[in-house]
Amino acid sequence: MRILPAVIFFYIVIFAHHAAAQTDAIYEANIDEPVDEIYQELYKALEAARFYVIFEANIGKNLARNAEKWGEDYNRNKFEAVRSMVICNPEYANQVLNLDPKMMALCPLTVTLLYKAGTTMILFEKLTPAATGSPAEDILWEVENTIISTIESVISDR
Repeated sequence: MRILPAVIFFYIVIFAHHAAAQTDAIYEANIDEPVDEIYQELYKALEAARFYVIFEANIGKNLARNAEKWGEDYNRNKFEAVRSMVICNPEYANQVLNLDPKMMALCPLTVTLLYKAGTTMILFEKLTPAATGSPAEDILWEVENTIISTIESVISDR
């Protein structure tokens, strides 16, 4: 009979870990610096890490075109800038394609910067939650950690 509480505890721990992993799928870093400066430094650092910016999206500018149409629903959080970099490392992409073509759904990758009241928030969707159990899991873990390390190096250099 004593084993039942231990089994219940085990399942609670497993489910709590799974729930935490689900809420931890987005990497977030904040820095009290202007978005334009951080964006340029991050752009250069990602390219130095061989993650080439293949597209730049000024999402905030595109959203602003609909401000009148959306009225009070426009940018309720009052972000002053919303920008994204679409990035790719061809070598990693090729390895993922070879190991698990389904994981190519994660390619290309996006780093998004939000700016408000002097703070830039950098967001990146982690790859490992989707890659768990995939033959490409180790490569995607390396990609995720390289990008996060690159973001953190830009922040720590300030």
